[in-house]
Amino acid sequence: QVQLVESGGGLVNAGGSLRLSCAVSGRTSSSGAMGWFRQVQGKEREFVASITWSGGMTYYADSVKGRFTISRDNAKNTVYLQMNSLKPEDTAAYYCTAGAAAPYSFPRGYDYWGQGTQVTVSS
Repeated sequence: QVQLVESGGGLVNAGGSLRLSCAVSGRTSSSGAMGWFRQVQGKEREFVASITWSGGMTYYADSVKGRFTISRDNAKNTVYLQMNSLKPEDTAAYYCTAGAAAPYSFPRGYDYWGQGTQVTVSS
């Protein structure tokens, strides 16, 4: 089993920045490709970014490309999501996910999920 714990969410003004962290524990060797998704209450979970196990390849939703950066430090068992130039429409609960064979953009490709961290961007 792999456990994921997100941190770093909060309230920020539009144009501001936040960095989310996802700490991986348990069978860290099974973390595989990892990703970040977000969800607004009443809507489907939405792909944000994903990264291969090595960190060599990254993928982004068009809505965050150029503003968000995903990275991972396998020595620290942590994945990060640097979010810059935040917009009110980025407001959502952000979920870290792991255990994929590849950096998929759909939720069912992942085996493990964190509890989420809320990001609120005020205008």
